[in-house]
Amino acid sequence: MFSLTVQPQVTVPLSHLINVLHSMKSSVGISSSATCKSRKHKERASDSDPHCTEPIWNVRELGLSDLGAQQLDELVYHVLPHLRPQDAPLSLSGQMTWKTSHLSTQSFFYNKHGFPCGTMPMSAQFFSRQQSSPLQSVSTQLQYWPVWVQSRGFKTLRNKTKRMQYVSERPLESEGFTPPFMKGFLTRDKGIDVENLDRLSRSKNVPDGQQDAFKRGFAEGFLKAQALTQRTQDSLRRTRLILLVLLFVGLYGISKTPFISGLDSAVDPVQMKNVTFEHVKGVEEAKNELQEVVEFLKNPQKFTALGGKLPKGVLLVGPPGTGKTLLARAVAGEADVPFYYASGSEFDEMFVGVGASRIRNLFREAKGNAPCVIFIDELDSVGGKRIESPMHPYSRQTINQLLAEMDGFKPNEGVIIIGATNFPEALDNALIRPGRFDMQVTVPKPDVKGRTEILNWYLKKIKVDPAIEANIIARGTVGFSGADLENLVNQAALKAAVDGKDMVSMKELEFAKDKILMGPERRSAEIDKKNKLITAYHESGHAIVAYYTKDAMPINKATIMPRGPSLGHVSMLPENDRWSETRSQLLAQMDVSMGGRVAEEIIFGHEYITTGASSDFDSATKIAKMMVTRFGMCEKLGVMTYTDMTAQSPETQAAVEQEIRVLLKDSYERAKALLKSHAKEHKNLADALLMYETLDAKEIQLVLEGKTLETR
Repeated sequence: MFSLTVQPQVTVPLSHLINVLHSMKSSVGISSSATCKSRKHKERASDSDPHCTEPIWNVRELGLSDLGAQQLDELVYHVLPHLRPQDAPLSLSGQMTWKTSHLSTQSFFYNKHGFPCGTMPMSAQFFSRQQSSPLQSVSTQLQYWPVWVQSRGFKTLRNKTKRMQYVSERPLESEGFTPPFMKGFLTRDKGIDVENLDRLSRSKNVPDGQQDAFKRGFAEGFLKAQALTQRTQDSLRRTRLILLVLLFVGLYGISKTPFISGLDSAVDPVQMKNVTFEHVKGVEEAKNELQEVVEFLKNPQKFTALGGKLPKGVLLVGPPGTGKTLLARAVAGEADVPFYYASGSEFDEMFVGVGASRIRNLFREAKGNAPCVIFIDELDSVGGKRIESPMHPYSRQTINQLLAEMDGFKPNEGVIIIGATNFPEALDNALIRPGRFDMQVTVPKPDVKGRTEILNWYLKKIKVDPAIEANIIARGTVGFSGADLENLVNQAALKAAVDGKDMVSMKELEFAKDKILMGPERRSAEIDKKNKLITAYHESGHAIVAYYTKDAMPINKATIMPRGPSLGHVSMLPENDRWSETRSQLLAQMDVSMGGRVAEEIIFGHEYITTGASSDFDSATKIAKMMVTRFGMCEKLGVMTYTDMTAQSPETQAAVEQEIRVLLKDSYERAKALLKSHAKEHKNLADALLMYETLDAKEIQLVLEGKTLETR
């Protein structure tokens, strides 16, 4: 490294010396009398002015105390010749303002010293008329001086602090080659010194006894702030990770969305072999009609030889739970052909054209595997009536595509579509015409014979008492579908398991039936003796009238155990399903309904009748109104129906109401006469209900015959 020998015992790198000399032009006087006399003076000055960033240096600290002011000026002018008095208006010992250059060059070094750094070759020095200065020669030899090189841009670092911060960012020489007295110059302009805790405590006048607490509090606050910052960063990092995962999941879901893909592949026919017509019970007529479809699929040549064609569609219509889906699976299992299953809601998407595309792909795959069966469940969701809707202008594309595939320009041989719905009124007329759905099969709720078959089928799957009579349960489950009966058997099995029994008996089946029809037992309900007595006579009144009335339905059970909203009930079972009822049977039902209120009036008096007969009056009034307005069973009004009473004249309305009152009053009188004639049986049955709470048909018969019941 090029160096300049100032004293025999001190060797200073030239770059450090130049830094010192330049900083001395504004902060260091030429003579030692113009500077601060001691380091103590400097500390007082810095303490008095905390904003002072320009420390004052002593010539003695620089090792130049032996040089006089003139010699020091000569040294500076020898190193920096452009600072001679004839070139600059300011001497190192004067106070005049420096000359400002208005000509900007390509670098800060050139603008300050008058020549570019490292641009003049060594050969040019010998031919130059003006002798170069030592600094210029050194700059030429080094070719690069990181301390001073600064390319000018759109902004100039104007103050000294920013310039020296730029210098401080440059790599410094290793500490081993730096003299001790120069270390201060290397670090003096790295920025504003941060106040330490001791100086801050003194400036804030913190007492000596509290300085340790002040420092400890400062340290604790710093650590807490650092921990808070770390937690915030961790939270942000976790949030970014969660958002990134959600983004990837969303992208994956979008990539898997079947915008244009079809439905699932065909179900393996082997799986459908497990379901045949043997598994379908209670709908014999529907099975017989679908058996023809199975024959078409098994042997199509048998029918095409005569010129016939395979049916294109079969529509299964019926209430929920009657076995429409089971029938469709049985058709595919019997015919041993590919079975395609789809729900109507699968074709309904928010994206325009997706439903129509799925219909096309479904039929394209089915035609490739013909003969086959396509089953569309809940057909009304995709084949509903077409309406003009401004909210959904593209809602008709899916059903239009379905219509075109079922009976369009292209042939569709060998593919049978089976649709199922419990709302046929909502289907579009073009969908249910012949040529699309050629056959419409009704799947009704099973009758008593069908319910017996269904119960026997499900009872085979559980452990049951051989003495169970499924026909008795079937008689008491009028209106139950196949799904309801399956649920009944399952509830009975659960009850037997809770009671710890080894098999299911009639008791559990009756319990499950009552639970489904009337709700679970309310054994926790606390009923006082008076209300319990009223309930016993009320229910026994129903039972007495039903037992001694000619055309009433047979009694099945009487109980005063609260179930659902009622405090007791009497259940009756018809011998068979009633497809029609006679006038005598309707009057008998009205008399049985009146038996409860009549019993309360006879036993407790007219002033102590209760509201428990409200539901009885509802059913009796409904029967009487139907007899007058629908069934033509009124002699005064004749055989005429009155569907809309609001459209009738006031006289007609009054006549209808009068006839209904007459029927109800006559029924009430018949029930009162019957109960008065069997007062003893009425009392015995009420006492038995109070003792046993529940009596079946055989026990009721024993009580009414005056026999003693066996102790339970």
